[in-house]
Amino acid sequence: MNIGFDAKRAFHNTTGLGNYSRDLIRILSDFYPDNQYFLYNPKPKTVKRLSLESNMQEILPDKIIWKKLSSYWRQKPIVSQLKKDNLTIFHGLSGELPIKINKAEIKTVVTIHDLIFVRYPELYSFFDRKIHFKKFKHAAKVADKVIAISEQTKRDIIEFLEIKPSKIEVVYQGCHNEFKVEKTVEEKQVVLQKYNLPKEFVLYVGTIERRKNALSLIKAMKNVDVPLVLVGRKTKDYQQEIDAYINEHKLQSKVIFLEKLTLFELSVLYQQTKLFVYPSIFEGFGIPIIEALFSKTPVITSTGSCFSEAGGKHSIYVEPYNVEELNQQIVKVLSDAGLQNRMQEKGLEYAQQFTDENVAKNVFNVYKSLQ
Repeated sequence: MNIGFDAKRAFHNTTGLGNYSRDLIRILSDFYPDNQYFLYNPKPKTVKRLSLESNMQEILPDKIIWKKLSSYWRQKPIVSQLKKDNLTIFHGLSGELPIKINKAEIKTVVTIHDLIFVRYPELYSFFDRKIHFKKFKHAAKVADKVIAISEQTKRDIIEFLEIKPSKIEVVYQGCHNEFKVEKTVEEKQVVLQKYNLPKEFVLYVGTIERRKNALSLIKAMKNVDVPLVLVGRKTKDYQQEIDAYINEHKLQSKVIFLEKLTLFELSVLYQQTKLFVYPSIFEGFGIPIIEALFSKTPVITSTGSCFSEAGGKHSIYVEPYNVEELNQQIVKVLSDAGLQNRMQEKGLEYAQQFTDENVAKNVFNVYKSLQ
């Protein structure tokens, strides 16, 4: 088969959507090498995290005008290139499909990660909400199959986009192999020294934005005698609120912010930390939880949404704004080596359903159902 992907995020995004795109392209190429994979990229790449194998091709706009109007090319003129490349299937990896692709006699799949902009409209501008909804609604309507990354997302697609359940397949995400490779003591020491980190700490990974609720974690850690390391891009207004709290309670030496780590460095932190805490309000899935489980790290995360799908029954779940309970559970895990060991063992066991092989097989089964 000739399989095409909307690869914008694979070549230009370093966080969730980019990681999903790169990982899926990579594992399909590995497990189903007889296919040809066409990666449609609107402009020269800015992120170099995807190695192009012999069965992959990066496809840029084929005309000068579309190179100048690359965003528009991705929405509509790209269809001409898809037909020229004789695609069997085109997969929109981030909730979008080109306009009129349903007229091109190419089977289509779209992955929808979440509909947070519908559930929590206050977190988005009016125009962003309208644009996102229009794009997602169009893609879900014209696609031959919709992949939801969790049962929670599937329920939201049915409710908000009014798509029939029979059209939607739930395929869980995995994570990069880097998080599955055990690091040596020496490798860990190099990273700890580079960032001047202590040997013991609690870890958070994710954008520092209101929805991900890092401030509640900082409040819960206020009286815990272990440093907190937060890894992720800062957003201005929410970071100012966090900084004000840190300054008020004199926590500057206890709360450590890091950005732009390599995947190797991030995997070291997951494997070194005593506990990973992810107090997000709502997610489509929550890849950092999977990264922690593969790293043999105990997880505390939020009740509701998709979190129990990602974390399994041996992770701990707390109402995200309940700072007192979050504090109690953090202290409980940090003080109980036996509990830590059980959470590590059972968490890694649960994570096996998110292996590359399983993810590749489940996505490819969606493709085969369209033939």
